[in-house]
Amino acid sequence: MQEQYRPDLIESEVQKYWADNKTFKAVKDPSKQKYYCLSMFPYPSGRLHMGHVRNYTIGDVVSRYQRMNGKNVLQPIGWDAFGLPAEGAAVKNKTAPAKWTYENIEYMKGQLKMLGLGYDWDREIATCRPEYYKWEQWFFTELYKKGLVYKKTSTVNWCPNDETVLANEQVHEGCCWRCDTPVEQKEIPQWFIKITDYADQLLGGLDNLPEWPDMVKTMQRNWIGRSEGVEITFKIENSDETVAVYTTRPDTFYGVSYIAVAAGHPLAESAAKNNPELAAFIRECKGTKVAEADLATLEKKGMATGLNVIHPITGQPVPIWVANFVLMHYGTGAVMAVPAHDQRDFEFATKYGLPIKQVITPVNGEEVDLNKAAFTEYGQLINSEEFNGLDFDAAFNGIADKLEAMGCGKRQVNFRLRDWGVSRQRYWGAPIPMITLENGEVVPTPLADLPVILPENVVMDGVQSPIKADPNWAKTTYNGQPALKETDTFDTFMESSWYYARYTCPQFHDGMLDAEEANYWLPVDQYIGGIEHATMHLLYFRFFHKLLRDAGFVKSDEPANKLLCQGMVLADAFYYTSPTNERIWVSPTKVTLERDEKGRIIKATDDEGHELVHSGMTKMSKSKNNGIDPQEIVEKYGADTVRLFMMFASPAEMTLEWQESGVEGAKRFLGRLWNLVFEYNKNPAQTALDPTALSGSQKALRRDVHKTIAKVSDDIGRRQTFNTAIAAIMELMNKLTRAPLADEQDRAVMAEALSAVVRMLYPITPHICFQLWKELGNQDNIDFAPWVVADEAAMVEDEKLVVVQVNGKVRGKVTVPADMSEEQIKDVALADPNVQKFLGGLNIVKTIYVPGKLFSFVAK
Repeated sequence: MQEQYRPDLIESEVQKYWADNKTFKAVKDPSKQKYYCLSMFPYPSGRLHMGHVRNYTIGDVVSRYQRMNGKNVLQPIGWDAFGLPAEGAAVKNKTAPAKWTYENIEYMKGQLKMLGLGYDWDREIATCRPEYYKWEQWFFTELYKKGLVYKKTSTVNWCPNDETVLANEQVHEGCCWRCDTPVEQKEIPQWFIKITDYADQLLGGLDNLPEWPDMVKTMQRNWIGRSEGVEITFKIENSDETVAVYTTRPDTFYGVSYIAVAAGHPLAESAAKNNPELAAFIRECKGTKVAEADLATLEKKGMATGLNVIHPITGQPVPIWVANFVLMHYGTGAVMAVPAHDQRDFEFATKYGLPIKQVITPVNGEEVDLNKAAFTEYGQLINSEEFNGLDFDAAFNGIADKLEAMGCGKRQVNFRLRDWGVSRQRYWGAPIPMITLENGEVVPTPLADLPVILPENVVMDGVQSPIKADPNWAKTTYNGQPALKETDTFDTFMESSWYYARYTCPQFHDGMLDAEEANYWLPVDQYIGGIEHATMHLLYFRFFHKLLRDAGFVKSDEPANKLLCQGMVLADAFYYTSPTNERIWVSPTKVTLERDEKGRIIKATDDEGHELVHSGMTKMSKSKNNGIDPQEIVEKYGADTVRLFMMFASPAEMTLEWQESGVEGAKRFLGRLWNLVFEYNKNPAQTALDPTALSGSQKALRRDVHKTIAKVSDDIGRRQTFNTAIAAIMELMNKLTRAPLADEQDRAVMAEALSAVVRMLYPITPHICFQLWKELGNQDNIDFAPWVVADEAAMVEDEKLVVVQVNGKVRGKVTVPADMSEEQIKDVALADPNVQKFLGGLNIVKTIYVPGKLFSFVAK
């Protein structure tokens, strides 16, 4: 055994052994309990960042731990390879997205292997490969046949200069990212999947996910947004036409003072035909992108249409206005406005001088000042005819019943969730497998013609998708007749919604999934990824699984039993101000620091002598140049050191503050472990451990070993508090480094302890543990060694240290047999000279005993 710990010599050799022997290859084995551990797969951007390192290290620790516990573990990896960034990089680097993507995959694959992650590389997938997206295309055509897919006109971002559709990411402050032209809203046909058909299942299923974070479940509940209300039909004055609105507050119905419709509502467009001013306002509204999240702060604008509806109950005319705060794609595109009891309606009515009629009053009789703001709470009805005095529930039901009896209302459950628009007008994505015939009919591409392959050898001009620019690409035939292929591509969330299932059978070529393999491995036992995906990927992920279930591929209702959302990685950010008043951000790796006695930064300078401003710990990002290159850190300290720091520096779900001093500390700890094994190996134990022959101190050390085993097992396996598990091992190591190796039982206890420590650390720092396991004389391989199990008998204490107090102050400590009675402990405590000193001349009036910990005398 070499004397010094040299990760540069160990890690590459161990990684080569794993690769050569396919150590982590997963094979279905019905005789073993399976365990599927999955981290969200990376986008092949070119280089790993520390967020990747943290995510994948957590997954690897869980996988290796479960493997040691006898589970048949599947831990796969692949690449979320389609997407907009590849197009931008292709234009910038004058290459094709495919070439850029495949080169990045190869480079990042090497980086992942450098970290020693135990993946089954035979299951690697890249979503941009035709053999992957072929089955996604096929599944889409099947959903279309079942009525779960449809095409409708929807609003998109449109650049009139480049004459192209822009993704939301390509719109910067309302302008095109390329030419800075103001972006317009344009309506074009797009494909949708009916996720709303599964809204109730998606909502109800959250109750069956006890091991998902509550925050994620709350975010999904809010996103799905189930509400109970009434759809009310208003007749338009002097017309046979009607307009429908949906409300969750029918109790306010007598307070309606106007109807607001979206700019794209048919009523608005009809009224604008002979009203140039209204037509201009509608164009303005359509040209302004309004996200639902921005509605609260949006300046409210509107214009009267000149039309009225008739209030169904009162018979009074109510004006119709076009308003910029009403979205056509949400609900019916029309709302009933009750300014007295809705703040948005109040602001609009106040601006345009519309009536504000109070119909709800507080239950406690307080006065409401409607000159200042709307009263939006529930209360009792006033000014509402026969419904006066009713509370919300009674009024809801009473007014709903009346409207239903009149034939102009119906109770309805609505969802905030909208159908999933999967059309993207960009190039680097899976082509949508639909065909348009000469007569305008749209049909799905037959299986025999799938995949619809995206051409990879293209030239990007930065403006138009190559498959849209090339008229010949779209030309095809259907039943011998000329037809056109769809030139839109799928939203990349499509690929990431079912990759977890394809990992179970990536070499299966006869269908989307091999149901036998899929149902052996699924659902995922542990899923790991950022909480920022809560209402997008994690919702589509659950939706797609239900689609796969209903198609007969999988039997489970949910895709993952347990979810861990790891925190972000933060780093110090530093900058100086240039002569042009621009902030120049400097990488923390190029900063020299001076600190005070408490470790606080008092001065920071860079290599060029600039005095820097420390702007605190922020998320690692390119914009602040505070990203730390994992490869450089691994080359400097070793993969095990980086892995140990990542797991120790913070609880997994919390943010992690990157400190190189902490990395150095992790390296020193591994060095101490190496040194302890080296010293032990100079004179290793020659006989087996005999628990009956141990001295008191040897028993105490062995008790600490097994208590640590029990804690670490619980921390990693149940609680997933990896940092506290490592802290417990470090505390044990401090005791082991002070332990004597004088006699054979000393060395036998140390042999057991080192075997336990190496196995406990193996999931976290596998390379050094792989080597130390062999150095400790084990003939087998630690990759197949069982997890160490705590010996209950060893944890039983023979003696206990009891603190003795006199009138609340510690006056002594006594060591007593663990089975000693309270009365016997009292006698031992009274015999202590220091206790006698403080009890001298006093009468004991009370004793308090906390078993095994404290004996207290109250004396006067």
